[in-house]
Amino acid sequence: ATEKPGSVQQAEDSAFTEFEESLLSMENLDRSSPELWPEKIPGMNEIMSIFTPPNSNKLPYSKELTQEDQNYLHQLASLSTSGLITKVKDLHDMAYQLGLEESKEMTRG
Repeated sequence: ATEKPGSVQQAEDSAFTEFEESLLSMENLDRSSPELWPEKIPGMNEIMSIFTPPNSNKLPYSKELTQEDQNYLHQLASLSTSGLITKVKDLHDMAYQLGLEESKEMTRG
């Protein structure tokens, strides 16, 4: 298509250019980032560090395994695939039953 003054193509191009210019932002983003987790009460972190035991930040799975734990792991490792699946299903059923019992107790309470 030839571009003649006043043609449909030229009108569409100018409308698109105007739309594109309207989306242009002149905002300046060179400011520093805000603090994400400001302290609600100044000095509270220091007070909490005094009262918190130093070993309390250990993860529950980072403790040493007992001999009983190691024996249980070896027992699970020696299971076949189907035996392991059966064990997982049994654990799932036990967890479901515990959930039902807990729900009953909470309703009763």
